[in-house]
Formats: sequence, structure tokens, C-alpha cells
Amino acid sequence: MTRYDVTAEELRAEPRTWLITGVAGFIGSNLLERLLTLGQYVVGLDNFSTGHRRNLDDVLRRASGAGGQLHFIEGDVRDIATCRAACTGVDIVLHQAALGSVPRSIDDPLTSHASNVDGFINMLVAAGDARVRRFVFASSSAVYGDHAELPKREDRTGRLLSPYAATKMINELYAGVFQRVYGLQCIGLRYFNVFGRRQDPHGPYAAVIPRWVANLLDGEPCTIFGDGATSRDFCYIDNVVQANILAATVPDEAATDRVYNVACGERTTLNQLFAMIRAGLAEHRPELAEVSPLNEGFRPGDIRHSLADTTRIEQRLGYVPTHTVAQGIGEALSWYVTSHGRTLAPAPSLRATSTFPAYSAPEPVARAV
Repeated sequence: MTRYDVTAEELRAEPRTWLITGVAGFIGSNLLERLLTLGQYVVGLDNFSTGHRRNLDDVLRRASGAGGQLHFIEGDVRDIATCRAACTGVDIVLHQAALGSVPRSIDDPLTSHASNVDGFINMLVAAGDARVRRFVFASSSAVYGDHAELPKREDRTGRLLSPYAATKMINELYAGVFQRVYGLQCIGLRYFNVFGRRQDPHGPYAAVIPRWVANLLDGEPCTIFGDGATSRDFCYIDNVVQANILAATVPDEAATDRVYNVACGERTTLNQLFAMIRAGLAEHRPELAEVSPLNEGFRPGDIRHSLADTTRIEQRLGYVPTHTVAQGIGEALSWYVTSHGRTLAPAPSLRATSTFPAYSAPEPVARAV
């Protein structure tokens, strides 16, 4: 059994109380689904700026009967009172709330800073005051900037290339300070191009994989910025969920006050990625086999190549990816094809009736000594 398998059994035997910020988003909703299937008590926080109520509804349908509980707060991490309420009685925080996207941050650096930095500090303060046991947060491979060495190692970064990257580096610095000054155990996870079910293909800042899938299914053109030789370490969502749970539960305190790459350790060019997606979708829609992408100029702030060294997370947290890029694409495409025109359609109204419960203060959960 892997360390992840052992941890899952331990959590089933002794549930904990978790807070997931950004719970209605792509990564947050997948974390929620896994924790509910493990019978955990989860407090979820989201303001629906980029997340969707339909994601929560989908999770509750899929996790029905597993024994987990969700109490939801609709609120914003930029409000300290909301953060304090959310942290009440919580053992572990998984902080995913942020405004992602390099282009978004270049277009609007003030809003990115307010959400990603001010909101982050609010959460650190609230978690520390609530005596949260562990604070795990989402960082990004964007912090490597223009450092050209491959693979990317956690102790070697370059000049930052976007406001988004700057916000994530600031998060890492503040987390380290809060652990050393206030004793809040923190672990940062540098995500490398995460993809998978419930990733939103809509909007001007949509990630490349869901956007291309939706465009191909809708008969719209797919755009590659640059020559297509740009490469990324694409990481399937189940690997990211594993990394969060391992970081949240690792018993060795020496593993905290650190950041870890979360990736597959594989480099895939955009040309290869497009061919992989096109071939997978052609099994369902044969006419897509001959579709070609459009090429436009490189975007400012984009990193040319990215590949992670995952040695640290493997050795210290016991991380073993369950999905390669190809395996992840296969699962993701099945989900997108099944959901296309239903789950993936833009929500008509965020005020639609939801099936998840309103927030109420969590009951105390027994903690292991």
C-alpha cells in the first residue's frame, strides 16, 4: 500500500474537520469530493467569483451516501470576519481560493493582489487564531519565472514574469513567516498545469485543455500561442488531490515550512497535447481527426518550458502519481464528452436553487492526542 492508501484508511477511521477555500472551483470541488467519500467533515468557503454552484451540486450527487458532511459559507477571503467564522473548529485548512491566470493578472493586477495576497493573509491570521493544526495552500509553477533550468527544483527560481507569479511568491514568503513567528504549520504546493473534471472551459482566461475540448466539440477553432513547441508538465486532478491530503496529514513536522512541486514529471508540448486531445475526441467524433489548430503570437508572461522535479514531494510526503498525462487525458475526455452541453454550459444564474446546506457552526470533532 502507498502512503496515500494508508492515509485514506486512517482518515476513514478517525475523521477530521477540514476547511476548503475556493470549494466551488475546479480544484476545490475535487478536494471536497474526495474528503466526503472518506467520511470527513468539511466546511466550504466560496464567493462564486470563478467557482460554480453546479460543482457543489455535482459533488454532493457523486458523494451521496459516503457519510461525509459539508457546511457551506458563501463569502470572500478578503473579509477577515468571514475567514474567522470559516476557521472555527477546523483541524486543517486547504486554501485554494485565488484568482488564477497569468493573463488575468496582467490585465488587472489590483484585483489579483487583493484576492491572492490580502485574502491569503486574512486566512493565515484566522487559521492561526483558531489554532488550526495544518495550513496547506496552493502555490504555482509560475514562481519559477525565467529560470531556464529543467527540471524545476524548489530551491531555484528566477525573475517573476507576471503579477500572478508575484502573488504566489508572496504567499510562500508569508506562510514561512507565519510558521516561524506564530507556529502555524504551513505547506505550499506548486501546481503544474492541473487539468481534469469540472475544469471550466468558458471565459477569457480558461485553461487550455478544457477550452480546446469545448472548442472542438462545438466546432470552434483552437488557438496555439506561439509555435506549439512550448511545453508544460500537465498534472491530472487526482494527483493534486493526493498531494493535498498527504501534505495535510504528514506526521513529520520537519516536512512543514516547505514548498513542493505537484506534477507528473513529464513534459508535453502544446502540439503534442493538441494531437492527444484530437485523437481522443475523434474516437467519439471521427470528423475531428483532421482538424488543425490556429497559431498566434506568444503571450506576454508565459513561460517557455516547464518540467517539475518531484523528488522532494516523493521523498518527504510519499507522493506517487496515480495518473500519467495520457491516463489523465483519457479520463478527462470521457468526463467532458459525457458532460458537454450539460455540466459544462455556463450557469444561467448564480442565484439558482442549490441542494447543498447552508452554513452552521461545526460541532466539535474529537482530535487525536
